Amino acid sequence: MDHAADAYRTDLMTITRYVLNEQSKYPESRGDFSILLNHIVLGCKFVCSAVNKAGLAKLIGLAGETNVQGEEQKKLDVLSNEVFVKALISSGRTCILVSEEDEEATFVKPSQRGRYIVVFDPLDGSSNIDCGVSIGTIFGIYTLKDAREPTLDDVLQPGKNMLAAGYCMYGSSCTFVLSTGSGVNGFTLDPSLGEFILTHPDIKIPQKGKIYSVNEGNAKNWDGPTAKYVEKCKFPNDGSSPKSLRYIGSMVADVHRTLLYGGIFLYPADKKSPNGKLRVLYEVFPMSFLMEQAGGQAFTGKQRALDLVPNKIHERSPIFLGSYDDVEEIKALYAAGENKE
Repeated sequence: MDHAADAYRTDLMTITRYVLNEQSKYPESRGDFSILLNHIVLGCKFVCSAVNKAGLAKLIGLAGETNVQGEEQKKLDVLSNEVFVKALISSGRTCILVSEEDEEATFVKPSQRGRYIVVFDPLDGSSNIDCGVSIGTIFGIYTLKDAREPTLDDVLQPGKNMLAAGYCMYGSSCTFVLSTGSGVNGFTLDPSLGEFILTHPDIKIPQKGKIYSVNEGNAKNWDGPTAKYVEKCKFPNDGSSPKSLRYIGSMVADVHRTLLYGGIFLYPADKKSPNGKLRVLYEVFPMSFLMEQAGGQAFTGKQRALDLVPNKIHERSPIFLGSYDDVEEIKALYAAGENKE
């Protein structure tokens, strides 16, 4: 047994230790935020374990059919939603929850209420489960400004008001990426310890990337600036090499790669979806928050993504996010298009 190696493993920066270190920078902190994050992390560990068993689901009855006892088995996305709703309410630190799976916002009853609002997509990309592609959970946290009865207006805030955002990706490893407003850090689950360990401290996205990521199957419905930008990626007119196309079709996986390797991720509006496809509160905002914290940009085709004020909880928006210089290029194309009009 390698005792030296084992001793080293206890000196690791776990996510709990990281959050407590951050908390100690604010003497007035009561630890509420740390407790909330702990519950989110627990939800992610549970979903990670369930996702790993997904391939066996049909054999062991976890796939939406009825089991021998006549009990309804739950699909993974429904299960994940229940896991997070229960974990967040039981933290005693939340007042409103908005989930991609629920049509209405959940208002926590007064006896279990706290001052945080959590918006989340419990299992993004769940249609990819059966083919083993990375999927993930995305979340954003707002705070209730003053001690009063929470209303839906407290949720419909611009993304720049978010306190923290992150995602957990269930892939070849389980990765938890978090920003509390001062940089972005990545943690990887060590299954033998059951702990998330800091493996990607202070993530910074490259200033310019060599990858573009978009569903080109929608190309015939794109607007002018998007079509021009993608054309430029493939046939650059300045003598530079063309960009590589990488598109997984799972937002967490595509954004994770963009964050680490640089480049741009696009989900533009088109004739079929004039408002884009991705949801503002729990997809566009958290990912835009992380991108900006890592030194990148996020743009909707009209404005900075985090300045957008949603009117309803499941509102959609186009999004272009990634390396600073790459997003600048698409912004210039949209500005030129507006000037022509």
